[in-house]
Amino acid sequence: MALFTGKGDGGSSKLFDSEPGKRVSKAQPIFECLGQLDELNCLVGWCKTECPDDLFAQEKKVKTILLDVQNHIFTILAEVAGSPKNVPLTSVEHMGELINAIEREMPPITTFLVPGGTELSARLDIARSVARRAERKLVILHESGERQISESSRAYANRLSSLLYALTRLVNKRAGVGENPPDYKS
Repeated sequence: MALFTGKGDGGSSKLFDSEPGKRVSKAQPIFECLGQLDELNCLVGWCKTECPDDLFAQEKKVKTILLDVQNHIFTILAEVAGSPKNVPLTSVEHMGELINAIEREMPPITTFLVPGGTELSARLDIARSVARRAERKLVILHESGERQISESSRAYANRLSSLLYALTRLVNKRAGVGENPPDYKS
């Protein structure tokens, strides 16, 4: 596969299910959704590079959890682009179990928390906020009727920001960094 073909220079591209010879304008909402998911995948990879090898969440290395997330994002990207792939419901259930297990280690949340604390937790917070934006684009695409996105892929996208938030809190706790509520300056 060539790095570039030049065919998109005019502002159009092809999707998995594009009719032969038919191209789609890059101004379509589908490409905004694909771009948001791609950005999210890159940010999750950036978080993964900062993870120490001895950072675990429920018997699993956090690096491994984040790689699994990236592979699921690729599945959602493929689905959005017209592939028959989708995230299995078992993956959504597994993510929910992981989030619940991490949360059991943490004190209850009673307020918003100021992002940051460590380099990794700050990266995870950025990824969390982009995950929410990507999910909104996915829902917009689905509800517009432009592309039907499976219920399980939409559920996975919804849970992903919660997983990233749980990991943010876990990273700070393991680093001995306290959680701080905002002061709400006025």
